[in-house]
Amino acid sequence: MSPQEKAEKMRVAKAVKQAERADSKMVAERKEAAEEQKAAGQTKKQGSKKAKKKRNWAFVLYPESAPQDWLELLQKTGLSCAVSPLHDKDVDADGEVKKPHYHVIACYSGPTSFDVVKQITDGLNAPIPQALEQVRGYYRYFTHKDNPDKHQYDEKDILTVNGFNIADFVELSKSEVNTIKRMLQELIRQNDITEYCTLMDYLQDTEQHFEYDVAGSNTIFFSTYISSRRNMAKEARRT
Repeated sequence: MSPQEKAEKMRVAKAVKQAERADSKMVAERKEAAEEQKAAGQTKKQGSKKAKKKRNWAFVLYPESAPQDWLELLQKTGLSCAVSPLHDKDVDADGEVKKPHYHVIACYSGPTSFDVVKQITDGLNAPIPQALEQVRGYYRYFTHKDNPDKHQYDEKDILTVNGFNIADFVELSKSEVNTIKRMLQELIRQNDITEYCTLMDYLQDTEQHFEYDVAGSNTIFFSTYISSRRNMAKEARRT
């Protein structure tokens, strides 16, 4: 084989390899986009209907291109919003770290058009917004809770603006309520909580919304449990 033929063979092989990498990257990007759409409860057809009005919207915000006071601007809209932890450890199909970004949920008091929401994203130098069918699913995507193959972000780093409370969009199942009740019992034991008000204050101060709602909806259960532990401790001291 002549040097020219070898060179041509190498060139073709390199081109094929690049094409394969491009195809792989495209598939991965489409998969990730599909995951985001699934988290938002959205179909491709639904996402393309810009004229459709929705109460809840989502968009991605890149800190490097957003105004320095983007959070203040978001607060000034008066919208109830949630901002994900900074996604600075996401990687693409080639293993390269993606540009750091935030995911944002913006909730209106009534159905709102794409063009109205886009005015806000334009002011933040953010990509176009997408309508949300499922606030809870997209909120879980903030930390990749349902995507164990991705970096897991800390839910405590989620920011809320203008009174956003994820509990307003979620109806817990009986199983989920029981799981939280068990967690709260463990919290009471570990911290030797002796008053129901102490429990409620702690949950409010630490912004544990679901836990607060469960404890508040099961006052008799937790008051009786805490009182029983307190009385048991008194009896133990007498003996």
